[in-house]
Amino acid sequence: MEIYKDLSNPASKEFQELLNSQLSKVKIEEGKIIEGKVNKITEKYVFLHVDGLKSEPVLDINELKNMGLSKKIKIGEVIPVLLERLEDKMGEVVVSASKAQKIKGWDILVEAYEKNEPIMGRITSKCKGGCIVEHIDTGSLMFLPGSQISDKPLKDISHLMNEPQKFALIKLDKIRGNACVSRKEIISSFKKEDKAKIIEKYKVGDIIKGAEVKGYSSFGCFFNVNGELDVLVHLQEISYSRVNHPDEVFNIGEKHDLKVISVDKEKLQVGCSVKQLSPDPFEHIDNYELNKIYKVKVVKIMDFGAFCELEPGLTTLLHSSELSWTKKNISAKKMLRVGDVIDCVITEIDKEKRRVAISHKLAKENPFEVFEQKYPIGTLVEGEIVNKNEYSLFVKMENLDIDAFLHCNDLTYLNNGEEELNKYKIGDKIKVKVIEIKSSEQKVRVGLRQTKNDPFNWFKDKKKNQTITVKIISSDNKGLIVRPEGCEMDFNIKKSQIAINSADARPSRFTGGERIDCAIAELDFDKRKVQLSIKLLEEIEKKEALEKYGSEGSGKNLPFSSLSEDLKKKDKK
Repeated sequence: MEIYKDLSNPASKEFQELLNSQLSKVKIEEGKIIEGKVNKITEKYVFLHVDGLKSEPVLDINELKNMGLSKKIKIGEVIPVLLERLEDKMGEVVVSASKAQKIKGWDILVEAYEKNEPIMGRITSKCKGGCIVEHIDTGSLMFLPGSQISDKPLKDISHLMNEPQKFALIKLDKIRGNACVSRKEIISSFKKEDKAKIIEKYKVGDIIKGAEVKGYSSFGCFFNVNGELDVLVHLQEISYSRVNHPDEVFNIGEKHDLKVISVDKEKLQVGCSVKQLSPDPFEHIDNYELNKIYKVKVVKIMDFGAFCELEPGLTTLLHSSELSWTKKNISAKKMLRVGDVIDCVITEIDKEKRRVAISHKLAKENPFEVFEQKYPIGTLVEGEIVNKNEYSLFVKMENLDIDAFLHCNDLTYLNNGEEELNKYKIGDKIKVKVIEIKSSEQKVRVGLRQTKNDPFNWFKDKKKNQTITVKIISSDNKGLIVRPEGCEMDFNIKKSQIAINSADARPSRFTGGERIDCAIAELDFDKRKVQLSIKLLEEIEKKEALEKYGSEGSGKNLPFSSLSEDLKKKDKK
């Protein structure tokens, strides 16, 4: 065979030409699937014969074991393999049985996907987000998302593991070699066939008896018909009256009659209506008048009000704000029960919007207007304390179910209002005076101190700079607490207002019970403010003395006390 190494030798050239002519008869290309005949099997390798190849391809026995074919392979059997390389660095042919199987399996998947045909497979294991499915025919692995396992949530899928079953191919990625399947679509397809047969039984105009409320959505209510079909009643088909949400009218589990208004065989949908079972009540809405009282029936109670029926099919909302004059936004559950028949006034009729507004409180007299007529401002009335907070009391006025407001500042003229508030408790009966009524706002304000004489009236005939006599109640470093003679109120004389001379501005100069004169420095009736000053009195007396006895210069060196005494003696003469 050494002569064939030299291509210049005529014999070598002849052999090469003969070999090439034989290879040309067999189409062998890298990347193609070819068939190899098993010639020999050892513990580690399987030797194949392929016509047209220079050498025998060799397969690793472990590759065949992983494919589950090691026990099935016999001498003489033909195996499809992928020709990866005609010749590697060692001059050997490289082939792969597993890759050939994967390619053939992929071709089968592509064909099934294009024809929209189901494939057979088994769930072999769980993974993140779903499961792994093995194609029974080729062994190809595919991904089954968790959302595609079934048409309803499953807590346990152990009964589905390793069971041959049909799957639908929903996605193929040839570049990445990924396949995604669905079990849910197979189930749904069977149900669609069954649903199509069921829908054939219904036609527009049919009356469905006893459909059960199954669930809600923002656009309508779902009913189950005879346990075989779910139908939708659109929000606009629930009632002739305005409905914001189905739960305003229906409760889960309730049974209602429905009328079929549409059948879509393509979409497998049946549309139904509740309101079309009865005539449109708005056709005779002109029979109702505004501001007139009508009997209405409570049919459903919500947190924000109650739905009331003027007549069968004509339902409207009674808002919680229209329940009571005195109890603002009270829960309808505390005042009403389903089945109650109550009086209401129609306050609005809008034919275009198909809206009727009603009020329960307007069917009764406004207690605030009654109160204003019976107890005008300035009237004394007895009430009971029914509530209190940090700054006020609430007093129930006789039998009118009105809670009047009493602020702590209106409890007393003399003491601190917040401290005075602590003297009163719920259940106490007190006589108060009506000081403000706002019927439109449902407010009544009363006062307790207004029932007594105002000590501030003592200053009605007084004026600024006027001299008054006061009694010293107490003293401290900040000043004096004094009470004018004949007055029940105490006032403060600040330390800075005790004397002109700062050395004499000592509160300790005075003793409790002592009577002294002072001047009114400030008097404001609107603000109920009074400021007293001994210093101001001294300044006034000094000014008068200077006007009578000479210039400021002649008198400024004289002790003011002696000057004051001289003025008094002169006046006596």
